[in-house]
Amino acid sequence: MTEKTILCFGDSNTWGADPAGGPRFDRSIRWPCILQQELGDAFHVVEEGLCGRTTVWDDPIEGHKNGLRQLVPILKSHEPLELVIVMLGTNDLKNRFAVSALDVANSAWALVRAARSCTDPATGKAPEILVVCPPPFAPLAPTAFKDLFVGGEEKSHRLAEAFAAVAEQRGFRLFQAGGVIQSSAIDGIHFEAAEHLKLGQALAAEVRNMF
Repeated sequence: MTEKTILCFGDSNTWGADPAGGPRFDRSIRWPCILQQELGDAFHVVEEGLCGRTTVWDDPIEGHKNGLRQLVPILKSHEPLELVIVMLGTNDLKNRFAVSALDVANSAWALVRAARSCTDPATGKAPEILVVCPPPFAPLAPTAFKDLFVGGEEKSHRLAEAFAAVAEQRGFRLFQAGGVIQSSAIDGIHFEAAEHLKLGQALAAEVRNMF
């Protein structure tokens, strides 16, 4: 039986950033690797996390973070793909981008459109898409991110509603991460090890329902 390939396209929370400021979480902890463990040999999970990645925005300070510009070449390099899991939007809430929660949700839709355009020439099919809405921030007041994400904490609590509205309007599959995990109180944004485990397990159940 040919294994099904799943690509996880995200930011530092897909890459495995430690909210305590330590080194990158190892493979036993990161949620895409938990997803792989849960699904077993019938699936091959590809990690594609980039710290600071946005949905569609060019970052004037960090550069090379625009997910829309990167998505199609990355998808083409991993064909054939059965599923693309997209979890982006956290970095869109940086003050420098000045966008609303609805803007972020519509930007996620732009990624879905781009992924749906990636028809594999061998199979004639585009991959299935699962959009994961990031969980709300934890309070940023005591963290190093408070100046970087001015207004972002409040907006993060509106993402779930905005993503749900756009998903219903546009017709794409959505998973609300905030229903399963929470952002760390340490830095307000990243996921602790226990949350990676819960997210990987929950997404494995979602994938099983899809296939």
